[in-house]
This record gives sequence, structure tokens and C-alpha cells, in this order.
Amino acid sequence: MPASVARIPTDRATRYLTQLCRHTAQLSHLGHRGRHGSDAGATMPRGAECSDTDGVITFDNGRCTLHATGEELILRAEAADPRVLRSMQEALAARLQRIGGRDQLSVTWRLAPVQPDGGEG
Repeated sequence: MPASVARIPTDRATRYLTQLCRHTAQLSHLGHRGRHGSDAGATMPRGAECSDTDGVITFDNGRCTLHATGEELILRAEAADPRVLRSMQEALAARLQRIGGRDQLSVTWRLAPVQPDGGEG
């Protein structure tokens, strides 16, 4: 399964994790599609849950796990195919850059490394 990771340096990682999960949970309950374009169905969140340090955002064909530390917010996106993964990455990055505008958050995705056991890390 294609996967990528983004490590966003910030001392407000917990705050951004919570905001991102809350926003996507609201979108999933609203069934909000019109504003996000015609391809939105592939990248619309279906649910989100989080604690202070960890979260999961689910999509129809993928998911994003989040982890907050004192120094960074780590996102790991996995999707059924590369096109859906790219679409998820764009949607998550755009939302984080909007809510993190004051801190000028920047999101750079990298392919997730393959672990020695054959899984992706």
C-alpha cells in the first residue's frame, strides 16, 4: 500500500493534531463535498479520532495517522493507490497550512521507508 510521511516542526503539535482531527470529523459528519471540488469524494474524510498525542483520520480508500511530540507533528498517510494518496496529501497539507498560518507551517511529504520485515514504516 503506498504510504508517505510528513514531519512538521512545531512546538504546538498537539494543538494542530486536535484541530485537524476536529475539522475532519466535522466534514465527515456534514458530508461536505461541494467546496472541495469534483474529485473530493476520494479524499473526503469519513471519520477522525484523537487523543493529545495521537490521531487517526480515515478516508474511503486510505487513512492518516498523526503523532504529536514536543517538537513536531508527524503524519503518515496510506492509501489504496498513488493517486488517492496524492489527493489525501494535498488535502491534509492545505488544511494544516490554513490552520497553522500564524506559525507558517510547511508540509513536505516523503515516501515512507520500507521496514526490514517487508512492511512500510
